Amino acid sequence: MKRQSLYFEGPRRVGIREEELPALKPEEVLVRSIASAISPGTEMLIYGDQAPLGLSADSTIEALDGQFNYPFKYGYSLVGEVIELGDKVASHWLGKIVFAFNPHESHFVAHTEYLHPIPNFVSVEDAIFLPNMETAINFVMDGKPQIGERVAVFGQGIVGLLTTSLLSEFPNNELVTFDNYENRRNASLSIGADKSLSPSEMDVIQDQWLGDNIQGSDLIFELSGSPEALNQAIQLTGFESRIIIGSWYGEKKTPLELGREFHRNRIKLISSQVSTIAAEFQGRWDKSRRFDLVWEKLAEIKPSRFITHRFPLECATEAYQLLDQAPKETIQVIFEYPE
Repeated sequence: MKRQSLYFEGPRRVGIREEELPALKPEEVLVRSIASAISPGTEMLIYGDQAPLGLSADSTIEALDGQFNYPFKYGYSLVGEVIELGDKVASHWLGKIVFAFNPHESHFVAHTEYLHPIPNFVSVEDAIFLPNMETAINFVMDGKPQIGERVAVFGQGIVGLLTTSLLSEFPNNELVTFDNYENRRNASLSIGADKSLSPSEMDVIQDQWLGDNIQGSDLIFELSGSPEALNQAIQLTGFESRIIIGSWYGEKKTPLELGREFHRNRIKLISSQVSTIAAEFQGRWDKSRRFDLVWEKLAEIKPSRFITHRFPLECATEAYQLLDQAPKETIQVIFEYPE
């Protein structure tokens, strides 16, 4: 049996290859893909040749245990149906709809321990957003928002939007978001932001939050993927503010302005990445508990409403060109796989 797999062939170049599926081992299952989501952050760094070549793609995920060296497969948000079982796999797995951290491809073979059955209260399209929601939850846990705080989020791509939706549940003093694109700002307002502005309008919030009686923001999330936004975040900070840096910049570089607000305000820059859980939580939290919360929040927030474009896998070139050349038109782009 053969499958269709998407490969990053080189800078701004993707291709679909036909491959023989590996033989099914007794402990493995065969999964037919239903849909997969493009990560507009990581995958566009790879597409634009801004990922550090030679770096491990993700050593914590079996299907991604390789390096960023062209050509290679990538992707980590896929939903599919188990259509064949190895001899030692329990029969209840047959027909299960599952989530997998797997590259974009029409079929794949996996051990069941790497598959996550989708609860019946979560739709297939909402389940595609599992990694994004897990990431958003991790950001909020690392940020530790407190009652009455002034909170800002830079970047309202899908992870930024989900982070905003979680933060809107807290009794914040004010929750303000920033994004270059109007459709994302409108989406941000729809899920609980008090204000959503273009970064060029940041002086509106600076005047409000850095006035005579207000000492700047308390908590900022930099999720835009733009290193320049980190300097803007620093400009909004107050004394001992926290800045959670969730963006992965790849090879992007920018000089940080550390001689003004940063130097005197004892600002905390905190790196946050979903592959691990902060040590202070590990006595009570593990990935299984975090996954349980992810499923609950996916059912509650229903992020599938942020899908703006759908492509068959054979139109992958058009999908990545859209994200590269017209990002203002997109929020979430997905691939759909016919039966």
